[in-house]
Amino acid sequence: MSQSRQELMNKAFELAKKNEFDNGNCAQSVLAGVCDALGINNDDVFRAATGFADGVGLSGDGHCGALSGGVMAISYIFGRQRPDFSRRGKQLKALMLSRQLQSNFKEKYGTCRCHDLQTKFFGRFFNLLEPADMEAASKAGVLETCSNLVGEIASMSVGIILEQQEKDSAKT
Repeated sequence: MSQSRQELMNKAFELAKKNEFDNGNCAQSVLAGVCDALGINNDDVFRAATGFADGVGLSGDGHCGALSGGVMAISYIFGRQRPDFSRRGKQLKALMLSRQLQSNFKEKYGTCRCHDLQTKFFGRFFNLLEPADMEAASKAGVLETCSNLVGEIASMSVGIILEQQEKDSAKT
């Protein structure tokens, strides 16, 4: 018996949330949660997500790593392949679906920038490369809050992917 869309979205949520809580790296946690829920295994794509944590390189000065992980999952499934590199139109589906995820993210959280999200949730940004800030982040509940956000973005990503796959199947 195959799982319903909602069951797969819930599975991605739980896997990604646990990934973030146990292992860190919001981008990899979303990507792994989505891929594991959908039965996809690609260590190269997973490795490529490493640098997107905490707004790129733990800087906070970029969009949320969870959003990056979701975009990477969408792009892995719907993105333009290397043989089609010269065909600009081949990237449109992945671009539009990624834009949909970003729009949903911004609607839910008001911003996509990691620094701004931390400030919104905790009243400040934490430099996770600094031991004192890491301790303060822990006390403030960053791990719990970010783990929930990571789960939500994994769920959103799976919803977008499955909806598009259903649309694509209906066309054939």
